[in-house]
Amino acid sequence: MTDKQAGPLSGVRILDFTWAAAGPQGTLLAGFLGAEVLKVESVRRLDLMRRGMSTLYEGFDNSPHLNDFNFNKLGIRLDLSKPEGQKLALSLVAVCDAVVDNFRPNVLERLGVGYNAMRRVNPSIILLSAANGGSTGPESKFAGYAGIFNALGGMGYLTGYQDGPPTMLRDSVDLRVGSALAFAIVASLYHRRQTGQGQFVDMASREVVSCLVGDQILEYTMNGHNPMRQGNRDPIMAPHNVYRCKDNDSWVSIAVGTEDEWRALCRVLGRAELASDPRFADAYARKKNEAELDTLITQWTKQRTPHEATLLLQKASVAAMPSMSMDDLLADEHLQARGAYVTVQHPVLGKQTNVGVPWKLSRTPASIRRPGPLFGEHNPFVFGEILGLPKNDVERLTKAEVLS
Repeated sequence: MTDKQAGPLSGVRILDFTWAAAGPQGTLLAGFLGAEVLKVESVRRLDLMRRGMSTLYEGFDNSPHLNDFNFNKLGIRLDLSKPEGQKLALSLVAVCDAVVDNFRPNVLERLGVGYNAMRRVNPSIILLSAANGGSTGPESKFAGYAGIFNALGGMGYLTGYQDGPPTMLRDSVDLRVGSALAFAIVASLYHRRQTGQGQFVDMASREVVSCLVGDQILEYTMNGHNPMRQGNRDPIMAPHNVYRCKDNDSWVSIAVGTEDEWRALCRVLGRAELASDPRFADAYARKKNEAELDTLITQWTKQRTPHEATLLLQKASVAAMPSMSMDDLLADEHLQARGAYVTVQHPVLGKQTNVGVPWKLSRTPASIRRPGPLFGEHNPFVFGEILGLPKNDVERLTKAEVLS
């Protein structure tokens, strides 16, 4: 291709069968790091993101969400339900370093392109399969999306207010699962570089979420205490909350962890006497009287904007920051100064402002080098140049709806 590959994974090629959000997020991160990612779709199995998330889009190439999750990837159309499609898939495996899928377990095997078949054409291939419950166990065939991973993993039960139901977390859970997937890709590639050996990585999305609430599981196994939802509050720290400010739906987060910070907060509030008030004299007393403390703090924050409150508190070394809306984020001077946003030119969507890569590597920069692929955009390059198929064969396979 015309763009120069860069980044620490430059030279790595990944065959990507993932769709929706969690799987594409994992290969997106690998692509940021320089891997060449071949994204496989077909008319029979179109990526859900092509229709959009909060908004539905007509046409295959009009979804900003598909674009966001698939920067740098090369898009191909390949129907795995057809024998020639399966044969071509294995030909691609032969020239790749890793394969990633988020099918339900055994789908690849049923199509004749499972791990054993892959190893016959590429003995050192790495296959990473991410599914709701993993490839084994009594619930391995159950379907799931982010909200299900969240509920099964235990995070939903712990998230929300004390008097409310468990909270359905969605996109953020997908991104956590995708980040875990990217970590597994890099670890497997490192192992292969050290030993020459590929491997099969079986990842259960619900277990990724459970790994993030390990301290709560430990609380139960050690103390028999089943942790519950606490809203914005911390089990120990007080104050620890989000406080209403004077503008409509504007908020500031404040957290106090030490006695020095508490005394500083009292001075900023203009209530130095609170530091020695028996109701708030130490961390235990403040936690016990947290509701009363929150009322006093809100009386102060409601007279200020989030940024006014933040500047006064940060000047006194108290941890405080506005709860940022999307317009706040885009206008934020700190993020602007660090180049957190990039402008990407998409052939259909035009100029798009997007969040950039999450790392700044000094020697091997991660980058966005191209927009997300149009549907089947790179069929000529992948099948013609990478696999070396004659143009007539590509045209025949397209007419036969193998490359469809």
